[in-house]
Amino acid sequence: MATVKEFSTDPTAAKPPMTIHIYNTLSKKKEIFEPVNPGKVGIYLCGPTVYKEAHIGHMVGPVIFDSICRYFRYNGFEVTWVVNITDVDDKLIGQSRERGIPMSQVATEMTMDYCANLLSMGVDQITHMPKATEHIDEIICFIRDLVEKGFAYDTAGDVFFDVGRNTEYGKLSNRRPDEQQGEGGGAASKKRAAGDFALWKSAKPEEPSWQSPWGPGRPGWHIECSAMSHRILGRTFDIHGGGLDLVFPHHENELAQSECCHGEAMAKYWMHNGLMRAAAAGKVGGRSDRQAPADQASEETSGQKISRSKGAGGLHELIAQQGGERIRFFLLRTHYRSTIVFDNEGLEETGAALEKFYGFFERYERITGQRFYLEVDGEETRQLIRQRQEGEIEVSQPGLLSEIKSLRDSFLGKMDDDFNSGGAVSDLFQMLSTLNKFADEKHLDISTERVDDDLADFSRAVETLRELSAILGLFLKPPAKAVAGDNDELLDQAMQLLIEMRAEARKNKDFATADRVRDGLTAIGVTLEDRSEGTNWKAD
Repeated sequence: MATVKEFSTDPTAAKPPMTIHIYNTLSKKKEIFEPVNPGKVGIYLCGPTVYKEAHIGHMVGPVIFDSICRYFRYNGFEVTWVVNITDVDDKLIGQSRERGIPMSQVATEMTMDYCANLLSMGVDQITHMPKATEHIDEIICFIRDLVEKGFAYDTAGDVFFDVGRNTEYGKLSNRRPDEQQGEGGGAASKKRAAGDFALWKSAKPEEPSWQSPWGPGRPGWHIECSAMSHRILGRTFDIHGGGLDLVFPHHENELAQSECCHGEAMAKYWMHNGLMRAAAAGKVGGRSDRQAPADQASEETSGQKISRSKGAGGLHELIAQQGGERIRFFLLRTHYRSTIVFDNEGLEETGAALEKFYGFFERYERITGQRFYLEVDGEETRQLIRQRQEGEIEVSQPGLLSEIKSLRDSFLGKMDDDFNSGGAVSDLFQMLSTLNKFADEKHLDISTERVDDDLADFSRAVETLRELSAILGLFLKPPAKAVAGDNDELLDQAMQLLIEMRAEARKNKDFATADRVRDGLTAIGVTLEDRSEGTNWKAD
């Protein structure tokens, strides 16, 4: 039987000034976050099995945890975030045979596809991306320790975890050992109990294999994550994350084998994001999407889970069509523990919402002459993330800054409460509305009517909008646009001619012609924006 040491908290250890609460799947309640090592956070997120191209469902966890890492860094923590790559598996072997190329080549191609999609969506906070095949020695040592301690047994070259020896098995998922789905075929006859699971699989003809004390073979799925997290983050680390579908059996098995091996808790907090489902009722941003879930985690039941088996794929085409920032924003507008309903209508609604921000950033540049975007990523982003206390707003009287301060406090309060990005995004929208209203009331678009103090308050308020949106990995760069060619230049010239003709018609009080130009352009998806300094156009 496994004995796991309890956590102890040193009351003299320095703690950050804020209090972050995390819903822990293990305890089924929200808990105050207290790191294993003061000032540091270790996070392990289960990554993909790289046998086919990534689909949008693979982006949910990385986008969510990328924002969580940003928020921890914003609060002064040193973060180590690990996302593993499973590059040896039955599915990879199957693809290798089907395509007639080595398994390693399949894995390399699909890992490159996965990483390219991550970067397109602004996921750049990962510090380690280990591959299973690069940690075979650690995996073998881990299995050997379990065998020596009596928690695993070998039979004819296969090694299985003895679920019956772990009296705490099922504490994460509330599932019994006999609910563990065992492997069929020849492996089933070798096991002591149906729920025992494979740690090492004996080699089959023409399959990749490595030498071990039990003969040539390859690791099972669950042991890979236990070995890699232990190698990089230690016996006990802060947060283990993944999709809700991984709670059982994958995370339950990880927890069991790690705690039996080390006699210590594997992870202090277990975080599970809701799954993405297709073609369900409701809009993105509606009540069903944006409200935080109940504190009791549950299985997702509505719609269909996005997966390769359901025909999902071609993520790079979707990113090319919609833009990575739009998809990221779409994912973050829902609380991470809620179901994400995926459909084209939701993406289009998200795009319309983003256009409001993009339009404001152009307005800010016209008013101040300063660019809104930081235009950084990766390590630069980590270095540039300001600390929470640096963004505090000094307020001496009611006005714009007092409103912005209140919204900032609300945003941070929601992020402190189990990283409620959906609620935090609502505060960004309110902040945008407040800034536009202030610019209108103070006539900031008209240079001759601007007051220096108003302009200073406006700029300071926009700094806060930039600060908070950067926490979510948003608005760091201008949205990607197609490279203009000869046809684009010709189109712009034609539009300028129409704008001039409309302006001349209005000057001559020929409003029927002016309206005909405007309405005709609106009908084909072109919007005219009349401003004090002239008229601009954009395609919807």
